[in-house]
Amino acid sequence: MEWSGHGVVLTTRKHGENDVILEVMTAERGRHLGLVRGGRSKRHRPALQPGNELDLTWKARLSDHLGQFQIEPVTARAADLMASSIGLAAVQHLASLVRLLPERHPYPRIYSALNVVLDHLDAADAAAALVIRFELELLQELGAGLDLASCAATGTEEDLIYVSPRSARAVSRDAGLPYHDKLLPLPAFLLDGQRQKGSELTWTDITQGFQLTGFFLDRQLSERNITDNGTRTLLTNALEKRYRSEFPWNF
Repeated sequence: MEWSGHGVVLTTRKHGENDVILEVMTAERGRHLGLVRGGRSKRHRPALQPGNELDLTWKARLSDHLGQFQIEPVTARAADLMASSIGLAAVQHLASLVRLLPERHPYPRIYSALNVVLDHLDAADAAAALVIRFELELLQELGAGLDLASCAATGTEEDLIYVSPRSARAVSRDAGLPYHDKLLPLPAFLLDGQRQKGSELTWTDITQGFQLTGFFLDRQLSERNITDNGTRTLLTNALEKRYRSEFPWNF
C-alpha cells in the first residue's frame, strides 16, 4: 500500500530511540499517522515541527497498518509560529480541533482552511476571524454546522443578530428580542456582505464569535466525553493581549 501527497504536521511523539510517530493533516487522506525512521535526527527534526507542510510518501504492507512516512519539507512555518504566543497557541488548538475528525477520511476544505489560518497569524484581527471561521467549518464537517442564511422563525435574511442554541440557526432582531437572554449573539462579520471592506473588527465582535463557536464545540466535546485541553483559552488570551496592543481604541 502506498500514497503520496502534502500534509501539515500536527504532532510527533517519540518511538524508540531514533524514530517518531508523525501525525499529519492531508487533503485526500485526512488525519493520518505513520512512522518516520530517524525522525529525531538533526536532518529530520526541523521539518517535523507542528505547522510545517511536508511532501509525504506513506507505505505499508496492509492498509490498516501504521506504515512509514518518507518526508521532504515544503513550507517551513514552525520557527515563526513558535516565536509568537498566538502562533504557538494556535497550532496546538487547531491540532486539537482536527483530532475531533476521524482518521483517514478526506477533508480537503479543512486542509485548505488549516493552511490559510497558519499563514495568517501575524495580525490579531485576521487571525481571530480566521480561527473562528475554521471552527465553523469544522463544525460543518462534524455534522453540527450552523445555518446562518436566514431567520429560523421568519425566513428573513435581514438583520440577523442571534443564533438559536437549540437549532443552530440564525434569528433576526425582531424575532429574537423576546428571547434575547436565551440566544447567542451573531457578530456581523460572520454574515456575507454585512461587514464593510476594510472595517476593523472590535474585540466585542471577536468575543461574540468565539462565544458562538465555543458553545457548539463544547457540545461536541461533551458528546464525545473529551475533556477540554485548554488550548482554546490559551489562544484567546494571546489574541486579546495582542489585540489590546494593536487596537487599544477597540476596548
